[in-house]
Amino acid sequence: MLFSNARSAYVLGHFRSFISASLSRKYNRCCSWHRPHFFSRTFCKIPMAESAKKAAAIAAVNNHVKDKQIVGIGSGSTIVYAVERLAERVKKENLTLQCVPTSFQARQLIINNNLNLSDLEKTPCLDVAIDGADEVDTDLNLIKGGGGCLTQEKIIAYNAETFIVIADYRKDSKQFGEKWKKGVPIEVIAMAYKPVMKKIESLLGGQAVLRMAQAKAGPVVTDNGNLIVDWKFDKVSGNWQDINQTLMMIPGVVDTGLFVKMAKKVYFGMEDGSVSERG
Repeated sequence: MLFSNARSAYVLGHFRSFISASLSRKYNRCCSWHRPHFFSRTFCKIPMAESAKKAAAIAAVNNHVKDKQIVGIGSGSTIVYAVERLAERVKKENLTLQCVPTSFQARQLIINNNLNLSDLEKTPCLDVAIDGADEVDTDLNLIKGGGGCLTQEKIIAYNAETFIVIADYRKDSKQFGEKWKKGVPIEVIAMAYKPVMKKIESLLGGQAVLRMAQAKAGPVVTDNGNLIVDWKFDKVSGNWQDINQTLMMIPGVVDTGLFVKMAKKVYFGMEDGSVSERG
């Protein structure tokens, strides 16, 4: 019995040493400071972007939301932090707010954070709307709709007295297409998607592509029951307001992801934790 216990302890000790060494080697391969490019790309970039989103969201909510306001709640990953900050302020400051969602996701965020849910029928005029963006140019024009909620987002933004945008440093561009490579999202009536795609290409060039779903067979379907066409533009001649008007005049187009001259201010969360403002 004594021999058996000693042998077991010996084997167990070697097993622990083996596991410890294996984990150490794996950690050193992946996380060694001698490989800063890998470490930065894999472990720092995502948390850094998330902290930047959070910083922008907090700044916007702190600066633009006041008691007894009606607030439009946007969609996407950045808006999660804005809603969390709203909930914190409501609890700490006893604010009375009415929140109007731009999507099913936004509606769930409002409910899950115990905020007062409203809609445009009950509160058609909003004090402020806060939303994200896929790309922002130097004139505060936006490309939105990467998440497929562009039409409802634009309706809420249009009906808000002040439209505030929150984004991380990766969304800041001098001109469209510099960083966002997926094109301009366009919501389209399902029966018209094919002629709409052909008309876009004939009028504006580039390539119009029907957006396909990732976790289901078939195309992406919006909250409104429509489809999304992504227009991947080449060199653009003319201003974006005219281009947006051209797209909107095509029968079958519901709305576009071009938000031209709508944003009053944009908050960019930066890599160093600071927040840059434009507008």
